[in-house]
Amino acid sequence: MVRFGTDGVRGEANVSLTPEVALAVGRAAARLAGGTPVCIGRDTRRSGAMLEAAVAAGVCAEGADAVLLGVVPTPAVAVVAAEERTVGIVISASHNPFADNGLKLFAAGGRKLTDDEQAGVEATIAEVLVVGGRPGPTGAAVGVVRTDDTAVARYGESVVRALDGRRLDGLRIVVDCAHGANSEVAPGVLRRLGAEVVVIADAPDGTNINRDVGSTHPEALAAAVVDAGADLGVAFDGDADRLLAVDHGGRLVDGDTIMALCAVDLHERGALRHGTVVVTVMSNLGFHHAMRDAGIEVVTTAVGDRYVLEAMQLGGFSLGGEQSGHLVFADHATTGDGLLSAAMLCDLVVRSGRPLAELADSAMVQLPQVLRNVRVEGVATEVVDRVADAVASATTALGDRGRVLLRPSGTEPVVRVMVEAPTTAEAESVAADLVAAVESVR
Repeated sequence: MVRFGTDGVRGEANVSLTPEVALAVGRAAARLAGGTPVCIGRDTRRSGAMLEAAVAAGVCAEGADAVLLGVVPTPAVAVVAAEERTVGIVISASHNPFADNGLKLFAAGGRKLTDDEQAGVEATIAEVLVVGGRPGPTGAAVGVVRTDDTAVARYGESVVRALDGRRLDGLRIVVDCAHGANSEVAPGVLRRLGAEVVVIADAPDGTNINRDVGSTHPEALAAAVVDAGADLGVAFDGDADRLLAVDHGGRLVDGDTIMALCAVDLHERGALRHGTVVVTVMSNLGFHHAMRDAGIEVVTTAVGDRYVLEAMQLGGFSLGGEQSGHLVFADHATTGDGLLSAAMLCDLVVRSGRPLAELADSAMVQLPQVLRNVRVEGVATEVVDRVADAVASATTALGDRGRVLLRPSGTEPVVRVMVEAPTTAEAESVAADLVAAVESVR
């Protein structure tokens, strides 16, 4: 059975993620849309057009129209879904290598699926793949495929509008597009806002998306920023829903630090709703300390931007995100948006009159963080339960100087061990003890 995770279904294109699966997802999306058109966007992967055709066929087979947006960032699909009040499908594997691909859905309004909606999608996919699905419409009731080439412009306008007339004049930025969906969009929008832009990794060929560039390989951006003498650099992933940055010296500024900067800035301007920011359990303890010192409340969720968005919607909060760079500015977008986040960060730098390096240093003190993946026998959740005493002991020893997190993987027999401590040596030592405890469970 094909199951949607926290961000859709993903796998090797034409192996686990086949045109047959894509067709089934298209039919499920059309049913979710209730007959209204379904918009479809994709990134630059070679397999994208193949899967796009299959998804569109599935949509039309259910009697809905398939609206092809072409190569666009994930948040652009969310913008169209929100404006048109219809379902959107993104064909992308985000930061994965080019041979992978994925399918994720936005419900009407550009929001993530609810649990019930996700269960309905999974049931339809199973029905189509196992028994071929129910009979579809015929004749004039069959859906048609049409294109919409306005998505990029509409999305770009939404980013510009978010700055409320403010400009980025005088800022020199290096932009790493990861040979992905932002290659045609981000440089133009940032130039329109007044920045001087140097672009790298903006020549997708279908196979080079994310290859040694983008948010998963920020070393390419760091070198380019230093070479160009730029003020800062920004890097996106393949579908452009996440952002990482580097300062003028090439030092990485991760999602936690960007979020800390933006949270304090919004709070000081009275724009951080309920004085609260939403993060996942992976955010660094230093982030929590910084928010405490700034008088900002923190709501913590499970890993995945879906859970961040749920908490934001439930509490009516305006900012949330992940250490990996998925940042959600809910007053301007319904999902993580790399370009919007870049514009917000650059705007903050311009308004402050201070370099990003100085701002990042003052935002938070990043505690050393050690991550270990431990393969286990049996059920990972049960293994975690059986080492609870070891976790409690390590937590007590660290006190408020550090943090311990053991998390079972949801997709493989692996326990993820995370330790934060004042020094790397102490974090390594505590992590080694916990890894040994996990490995001793038989």
